[in-house]
Amino acid sequence: MPPRRNTQYALTRKAAELSLAAPQVVMYRVARMAQAGFSPDARDRREFTLMGAEKLAAFHESWYAMWWASWRAQQSLLLTLVRSMWLPWGGTGMAGPLALQRRLWRQLPGLGAGVVGRGMTPVHSRAVSNAKRLARATRR
Repeated sequence: MPPRRNTQYALTRKAAELSLAAPQVVMYRVARMAQAGFSPDARDRREFTLMGAEKLAAFHESWYAMWWASWRAQQSLLLTLVRSMWLPWGGTGMAGPLALQRRLWRQLPGLGAGVVGRGMTPVHSRAVSNAKRLARATRR
């Protein structure tokens, strides 16, 4: 199975958006901390608490999603191996261990991009939504 282009495109898009959103969020929050000084009000304390809780939640969601995607990728590779044992010709006209090796190596880029993409999704969604929310809050 050749790597899916839309998976790699989505991963590239997410990485680009994350590379723009994360510095914006850091900039907004550091400026807010500097403005709050040593006596933050209730709104600032909520934002600072949310900042830490969001990072932990995104970290755990990301690792869980990557674990699940890795498990599915391993199952896909195992299925390819089992199919080659029962149907050595594999419907492609090739046979033998070299054909199996080619089939397995063709799957790896798409499976790897899928694992990384699944892990990046929670971090990406939080960073982009925070950048939008904090940009709106500073315009007020």
